[in-house]
Amino acid sequence: MGEKQCPIPRRRSSERVACRIIRQVRFGLNDPPAQSSFGQLMHDGLADQKAREFGCIVWELSSAKTTNPFRFHAAICFYHKLSSIVALTVECASASESDRPGGIVAQDKETSKDQLWPALPLAEWKDTYATLHMWTQIVGKIRLAWSPYMNHWWQVPLYVSARGLTTSPIPYPGGIFEIEFDFIEHVLRFENSNGSTEVLDLEPRTVADFYREMMDTMRALGIPTKIWPMPVEIPNPFRFDQDTTHASYDPEYAHRFWRILYAAETILKEFRGRFLGKSSPVHFFWGSFDLAVTRFSGRPAPGRPGADRITSEAYSHEVSSVGWWPGAGGDFTGPMFYAYAAPEPAGFKEAPARPAKAFYSTQLNEFLLKYDDVRTATDPRATLLDFCQSTYEAAATLGAWDRPALEHGIANAAG
Repeated sequence: MGEKQCPIPRRRSSERVACRIIRQVRFGLNDPPAQSSFGQLMHDGLADQKAREFGCIVWELSSAKTTNPFRFHAAICFYHKLSSIVALTVECASASESDRPGGIVAQDKETSKDQLWPALPLAEWKDTYATLHMWTQIVGKIRLAWSPYMNHWWQVPLYVSARGLTTSPIPYPGGIFEIEFDFIEHVLRFENSNGSTEVLDLEPRTVADFYREMMDTMRALGIPTKIWPMPVEIPNPFRFDQDTTHASYDPEYAHRFWRILYAAETILKEFRGRFLGKSSPVHFFWGSFDLAVTRFSGRPAPGRPGADRITSEAYSHEVSSVGWWPGAGGDFTGPMFYAYAAPEPAGFKEAPARPAKAFYSTQLNEFLLKYDDVRTATDPRATLLDFCQSTYEAAATLGAWDRPALEHGIANAAG
């Protein structure tokens, strides 16, 4: 079955122009080109009466150059209330529901294996991948700047959401805020507990431009933030504010990337639920750009000579970890599921792993299973769970973990 295309919905165009006007209204500015563009959209596509009413409100606020925060907030709330109505009247208006190719309504009906487990060849999206990696690092560093410390750096990762990747709520002195990559509408959405909202486009742009607009938006929200502007865990990094090299964004492949994340996350959560001991959430690490869940034996791990503070804290206790990674070129030219034990017990690399296509990489010191071997399997869920379970059993058995005390199945069978 061929891949469905995921065009950018027309709703995104109206949202982009409207939110640009609203942001400029907030600063008491006026942008005739943006007003003209929105007016044209109103004339051409937004036939719904309530959508027209919203457009008139935005136009009035912009023309008046109002800076009244209550009127601004009212327009924002009204915009969100109408978003679903605008979507119904604008998106793919001429397409029937049965053949609508990837809009928001159609997304809920995607059930085939190819749709749940799309292809993600590294060569086809490597530039988007590299740019998105830098964008997620900027957002992740903002989370790191405000979040209270947690063991093993669990205050750092992002989480899979119903629309993309989110920071989850982050505390700051004025309340809480959240930043979400929306890979359905291809925007970066900022939500503040005081009711303010900002939206930035996800589109081809340099990392430097994205960084500047991110920092400007945080100031506009009343949350000025300083971060270390150097990427981590990549070779030859550029400062975010100087990176004009990475500037790609393909919405189709960003959407596929997210679909894989939520398919994998669902199964990793199921695997996590079998464990009674300490376990991490299923989270996305923006440094290494991978999704992971980690089980703990309950015992401290030996110290790592020469390890930095971050590594020492991350591996302070014995762990068995499994996750998904999109690859990085060289010998790893496609996405992979991986599993490792730290510290690695004797005999781990020789242990049998399932399914038969799983193998141990001496380069990474991890078991690997190609994503394509999962997505093309008769039962991807069972295949991935088998990989998770077999590699965990190797780590736990060879590492002499107290499995009856840590696992649901063994505990139930014993008593």
